[in-house]
Amino acid sequence: MNPQRMTPGDILNTLRNLRVLVIGDLMLDHYIWGDVHCISPEAPVPIIHTTRDTHTAGGAANVALNLASLGIQASLLGTLGQDTNGDTLVRLLENAGIDFSHCLRHDHTATIVKTRVIARTQQLCRIDREDPRASYCIDALPAIPSLLDHLIKNADAVILSDYAKGVITQPLLDAVSTLSAKHEKLLAVDPKPARRLQFTGANLITPNRHEALELAGLPEPDCGEIYPLAAVCRLIHQKFAPGLLVITLGADGMAICRDGEIVKTLPTLAREVFDVSGAGDTVIATLTAALAVGADAESAAHFANRAAGIVVSKMGTATPTPAELLGY
Repeated sequence: MNPQRMTPGDILNTLRNLRVLVIGDLMLDHYIWGDVHCISPEAPVPIIHTTRDTHTAGGAANVALNLASLGIQASLLGTLGQDTNGDTLVRLLENAGIDFSHCLRHDHTATIVKTRVIARTQQLCRIDREDPRASYCIDALPAIPSLLDHLIKNADAVILSDYAKGVITQPLLDAVSTLSAKHEKLLAVDPKPARRLQFTGANLITPNRHEALELAGLPEPDCGEIYPLAAVCRLIHQKFAPGLLVITLGADGMAICRDGEIVKTLPTLAREVFDVSGAGDTVIATLTAALAVGADAESAAHFANRAAGIVVSKMGTATPTPAELLGY
């Protein structure tokens, strides 16, 4: 398939039969919403009067949710606990039509939960619940090699969503990379640089500006210094040689890089920014989908940039809808 210029409408019209496999760290995002009227007499902290609790899929599960929201056939591979939080996540996946039948559930492993406390649209704190990384690892399971081969063979694209919680390891990454090449499937990676994993051979990687600096081995610029985008692109290419590198730059938009060179920079399309939670999940989901249906890099990046602008304008982990993408 030769990449071609495509509008958001063109891309959306071709997504219905697309099959994307997402492998990574599954999470449940829990939001406690409330209001603040006074400070606690026990400590200098606000008292939150809660009004509601909401839950949505997080981590790799949110990548799959973004895909499903656009009508894409999404499937998941990861680990979650045999617990109440796991049951909640399963219901969310079922309601979205996501295939999670190959996910592993363990009696003695806690489902990863991120609880955010929100008062008057302001996030006051985040509470994380998770077990050690080894609890979520799947690469040593005897059935994994044949399962990966089956799942990748029957997908159009594969996304590795690494939140450094334990699912993505070097052996698993190597196996997925080999099988994706064998079956000629597009492989996209959302990396966590702290893991020091080697993902040479990926067709697409999508770090944010801070992660890109880490991948390049460069320090954060001092106050007033310009972000060294050209050097970042060059160094990441030298280390990992991705087919396509797309760096999300927050308020500065998005950079498309190929062969160590900046191809294009896109200004942000965000009209208002309320919450950036999950925006990276939206970017890799929409970029991968657009590339998988034949869009060229610039068309795919425009599509993803538009989707990111939509989700950051919403409070909480969110997904874009086809109607929003067409009307944005």
